[in-house]
Amino acid sequence: METPAPSEVSHPAPVLAAASPVHLLRDDNRRVAGLVGLVTAALVLVVALPLLNVVGRPVSGTETAGAWYWVSDVELNLLGRYLSYALLALGLDLIWGYTGILSLCQALFFCFGGYCMGMYLSLQTGAEGVYESTLPDFMVWNRVTELPLFWQPFHSFWFTMAAIVIVPSLFAFIFGFLTFRSRVRGVYFAVLTQALAYSMWLLFNRNSMNLGGTNGLTNFKKIVPTLFGYSTTLRLSEPPVQRGLYVVTALCLVAAYLLCRWITRTRLGRVLTAIRDNENRVRFSGYNPANFKLFVFVVSAALAGVAGALYVPQTGIITPGKMSVAASIDMVIWIAVGGRGTLVGAVLGALIVNAGYSYFTTHFAAYWPYFLGLLFVAVVMLIPGGLIGLPPQIRSRLTRLRRRGQIE
Repeated sequence: METPAPSEVSHPAPVLAAASPVHLLRDDNRRVAGLVGLVTAALVLVVALPLLNVVGRPVSGTETAGAWYWVSDVELNLLGRYLSYALLALGLDLIWGYTGILSLCQALFFCFGGYCMGMYLSLQTGAEGVYESTLPDFMVWNRVTELPLFWQPFHSFWFTMAAIVIVPSLFAFIFGFLTFRSRVRGVYFAVLTQALAYSMWLLFNRNSMNLGGTNGLTNFKKIVPTLFGYSTTLRLSEPPVQRGLYVVTALCLVAAYLLCRWITRTRLGRVLTAIRDNENRVRFSGYNPANFKLFVFVVSAALAGVAGALYVPQTGIITPGKMSVAASIDMVIWIAVGGRGTLVGAVLGALIVNAGYSYFTTHFAAYWPYFLGLLFVAVVMLIPGGLIGLPPQIRSRLTRLRRRGQIE
């Protein structure tokens, strides 16, 4: 049998995988809808809610109630705390949701930023404290006669602003460098971070640390920002100051979301997702996963530090209880409830779970742990994609039922 010449062999025409106009249109519509949703949410958080706190306010000195649309000072302050938690959740979703690294010490980084801000606020309070001393009240109580050396730089506003980011980032860099270079990953990394959080919790509870011990830092009176040599005294008890802190928190949340969104949509983000799916394959492709994991670990720590610094002046206290292992586990639940690896789900989960915490601890305090446990189990068993993945899950289920009905 004669073999045909190579030129005579017929080859099938190559098929080009091109997206259909319908799919392209859908992608464009989703992109536009996402942009509109982001802009709308940012305007509501940054502009509308603070404006509603001003408009409709009851007249001072009278018994008149505020308008039905008025957002009270308490509500705005509470939402500001939730937004600081959402900022922390973004960093945790970046490292766990996208990179697959379960870190159980994010609460520690949150407290690093919070303690830096608390030390600054304590020094600004000065002689307005209970004991009318230039030393913080807890130092007077513990009979400390001189301000410790490591407290001295926190008289400076700008040093404090830098320390809020640098302290948690540097700590995360050192810890992450030692662990990621040793190829510690998976459950072993989670256990190490858990042990780290627990050991630091024990350390911060000691009065010899001169950080307030179990009572932490509290009784803040004012913040004195300095710009171009001019300083302004802002009383934390005044509603306009709390409103300003809320706006700053909302702006930081929007900026952090845009940063995380940019990271996840670039080539860097694709490498992070590849590390989550198959780290060995990434290593065999010529990349060093340790460098990428170290980078995202430091970024998440910096976001947690900023979140802690914004939380403290709005709450008025920071204690070692906020860095406990239980606190870090609660943060993981936020991500699971909202939707892991979505960013929007992290924000949604932080807001919903903390709002539920405030409601249940006010009306049904004894039942909150049971509700949280049931919520987490329900999400894992019924909606593994979290609340943000619930609509696609429902659409998929309806589509399958519709197709099954057509076949039958």
